[in-house]
Formats: sequence, structure tokens, C-alpha cells
Amino acid sequence: MKSKVGVVCIVLGALLLVGAALLALYNMRQDTEARDAAAAVMSQMVEQFQENTAKEPTIPDDQVVPGLELQIPVDLLTDADKKMTEVKIDGYDYIGYLSIPVLELELPIMSSWSYRQLKISPCRYNGTLRGEDLVLMAHNYNGHFKRISELEIGDDVFFMDMDGNEIHYQVVGKDILSATAVEEMTSGDFDLTLFSCTYGGSSRMTVYCNLV
Repeated sequence: MKSKVGVVCIVLGALLLVGAALLALYNMRQDTEARDAAAAVMSQMVEQFQENTAKEPTIPDDQVVPGLELQIPVDLLTDADKKMTEVKIDGYDYIGYLSIPVLELELPIMSSWSYRQLKISPCRYNGTLRGEDLVLMAHNYNGHFKRISELEIGDDVFFMDMDGNEIHYQVVGKDILSATAVEEMTSGDFDLTLFSCTYGGSSRMTVYCNLV
């Protein structure tokens, strides 16, 4: 009897090991596909960006200075004032790209989000650049936002919109929020917020940035 129990335990253990290995391979494949998808979009975005920067700026000079630092109060801006230029690539709308030098990341940002879109690139969750309340989200893929937990206070973060404006931010704080903390994520207390699910998806690694 004991020998039978031992055999069953060995078999169950082997099955668990095989399952763990298959899950690891699946996660690695998703990471690779996500990285390749973002890289493909970036190459097309650079071409589109070069075309757009040759055009006249869409925001009047008397409303902004370089870097999108506003000369008029944010609360006086209309929704039309805050609207960001979008460019369609492979059927999806993008608003620009995010650059985090210390992590050696350059990632395209989709204008809106869905679970399908998050498999391709990080997405806008809420807010705008001119509204100084932009919130960006991504899966915790190695090539997307998994490493934002490594960011430290004072690290530089840049966002390049499709009108050719490069906006400079610095990290001012980090937190781990619950998956239901929507208000804390979208309150607009910070100029730029980055977040990604932690391993298992029970909470969100969150990085707060402000304009330089």
C-alpha cells in the first residue's frame, strides 16, 4: 500500500514539474512576442514621427513653451485643448512613445487600452500630457513594465508625443496599490503615472513622475 502511495506521489510530483516548466515556457514566449511587437511598432512610429515633426506644431506658441509647460492654468483648458495627436499603426492608434534611459526602454504607447492591446505595447489608461495627469499601463513583461520597480527617485523619464514635443519627467515616488485602487491611480496628483500588475495580478506596482 505504501509503495502505491509513493508511486502516486512521484507521478503527481512529476506532473507538477512538467506543468511548471510548460507555464515558464509559455510566459517566456509571451514576453518575447510582446517585446517583438513593441519593437516593430517603434520602427514604424519613428518614420511617422519624422514626418509629423516636419509639419507645423498643432499647439499655439502663445499657449506653451518647449516641453509642454503650460502658461495657462490646467483647469482652464478644455477637452479639445488637451486632446493628443494620434497616429494609426497596424490598425491601432498611438499617442507617442515612452523612454526610460536607466532601464534602456523605448516603448510605443497606444491611445486606449484593452487586454488584447496590452499584449502589443503599453497603453494610456487615463489623462493627457497637457492635462498633466497622464496614466500609462502595461503588462509585467520583461520588455514592457516589469522593471519599473527598479526605478529610483530622481530617475529621468521622457515622453515624445506625435507632434514632436519631448516632455521630461523625473520619478518622485513609488507605491504598490491594490488592483481596485482606481481613484488613487487617476486622481491627477502627479503629472505622469506608470503602473503594472505585480506577479499574480493581485496588486499594482506604481511609479509617480512630475515634470522637470
